Amino acid sequence: MPDTVHSLSTLGLGPKRQIQFWSDALTDLCGQFAVDPLEASTLEARINYTTVSKLKLCQIEASQHRIAHVSSASYTSEHPYFKILFQTHGISYFEQNGCQIQIKPGDCLAYDVSSPHTIISPSLTRHEVVIVPKELLRERGFNFGKMSACKLSARTGTGRIAHDFVHAAFGEAAKLSVNSAASVAETLLDLLLLPLREADTTFDRAGPEAMYVRAQAFIREHLRDPDLCIDQIAASLGCTKRYLHMLFSERGMTVSDYIWRARLQHCRQELEAYGGKTITDVAFSWGFSSSSHFSRVFRKCFGVSPSAIHKGQHGGGTLADVSDEA
Repeated sequence: MPDTVHSLSTLGLGPKRQIQFWSDALTDLCGQFAVDPLEASTLEARINYTTVSKLKLCQIEASQHRIAHVSSASYTSEHPYFKILFQTHGISYFEQNGCQIQIKPGDCLAYDVSSPHTIISPSLTRHEVVIVPKELLRERGFNFGKMSACKLSARTGTGRIAHDFVHAAFGEAAKLSVNSAASVAETLLDLLLLPLREADTTFDRAGPEAMYVRAQAFIREHLRDPDLCIDQIAASLGCTKRYLHMLFSERGMTVSDYIWRARLQHCRQELEAYGGKTITDVAFSWGFSSSSHFSRVFRKCFGVSPSAIHKGQHGGGTLADVSDEA
């Protein structure tokens, strides 16, 4: 089931209760924080949050305050998160490992939540945040042994695209099916990593994790090509077919498995969206060359026939749809 948007606010609470409430809210999301309203008598804050597959998406607004996280063994094991923060209003000052960073509207800050840090906001701030499990980033080549906080621009280029996608994903999260949410989360992660890769920070391009990520990216770019094969992928990446097989087999699949599963996922999304195409049109547009083969592997993968999904989206089928199930 798709997740709904949850809202928390300190409105109407007493000053002491506001501080505890806000600390509890942040702790539930991504770790234990101490909260200080600075010289203000109250802390006016609210947070709207939802999930898209394994990602947590948040929209946060708070009056002047300071938050501080001090590392602990229990926290590190329970909250293995990485945070990508887009500042949309006000100015904040971030400090971690002796590094001080000023964050203004249009800035993006990426950092390891488990490492001790503080954020001071002298006045009202708003930001949009993506909380990412570290395991998803390790799969994409991140080396947290070298990780340090990184400020990037979300005003133009890939940073702007990533922020726009985050904003749109938050607004549509409650409408996504489970399968669509998983695909949106994958795309969102790819977009969030683009500005980090361009900045050449924390990303190991030479190791096996990075090679696996590059292979995934090449496959996604050429997924509609019916001639896509391991020879083409290996030649593009400058590695041997044996090495490529090893990268995927270590993750419990073959290169071919990955390609066909990705194609099936895209086919299902198009059938669910129903853009007026027949099942055959959808299948052939994603690299399948046989409608009967497509129907068999689709049913094996999802436990339901493509015609059942297709007809369910527009209340009936066509002769072309029925023939695809033959």
